[in-house]
Amino acid sequence: MFGCGYTAASVTEGATLGAMVHREVRAVAKRRKLSNPLALAVMVFLKERPMHPYEIARLLRQRGKEHSIKINYGSLYTVMQNLEKHGLVEVAGVQKEGNRPERTVYGLTPAGHTETHDWLADLVAVPAQEYPLFETALSLVAALHPDEVVELLHERVGVLEVRAAALRAVLAKLGGELPRVFLVETEYQAHMVEAEAQWVRGLLKELAEGTLSGADEWRAWHETGALPQEWSGPEEPTTDPETPSHPKEPMAQHTDPTTPRS
Repeated sequence: MFGCGYTAASVTEGATLGAMVHREVRAVAKRRKLSNPLALAVMVFLKERPMHPYEIARLLRQRGKEHSIKINYGSLYTVMQNLEKHGLVEVAGVQKEGNRPERTVYGLTPAGHTETHDWLADLVAVPAQEYPLFETALSLVAALHPDEVVELLHERVGVLEVRAAALRAVLAKLGGELPRVFLVETEYQAHMVEAEAQWVRGLLKELAEGTLSGADEWRAWHETGALPQEWSGPEEPTTDPETPSHPKEPMAQHTDPTTPRS
């Protein structure tokens, strides 16, 4: 929370422990030549068969991938060029239909098949630190008055409930039309939205009952303008940890100029 003066080391101790455990489970995800998820989606589609970018764009829309992947259809050709530049796709042919211009068809290279598998496997196995904006807001929320936060959280719960209902409606509609394997990302979205709503309701309950530790000090800060002493925390060293320390030169002994030398 904003205003808490505890050291970064104490705050990140749990995260550090989690990272150590994670490294025991799986090596850190490899740095990829491309990081745009749209590039991964393109390669996955090309595993089905060689296609031209226009067909890939049509299938992305048809399969609703814009709900789980941030897609800029105007950049699709640039993505394809980058994939070709890195040797992950190659020209597989040219299509011409009637009076329409020729369309270049691309296919995966052997390196592209390997990269598609390894990149997707990493995303499935290795939890990424994604910095959600709500998490950012929660880390700074004490800057708002607690009464305002309660109103805002009630508003958020309402939005989440509408979103969860919409996702459940989509699942109910498509559940009889598509195999479930093609709906798991929508199921995940629905569960995550519902879990967030449940957590926010729990936080609101604690605020209403006065059982959230630190809430009294939070309110007092806004009403008096004085930062609670409990929030000051231990002082951190002022030395930049990345700045190499230099040994101090011995201080010259001060001599009274009026004292004669022996």
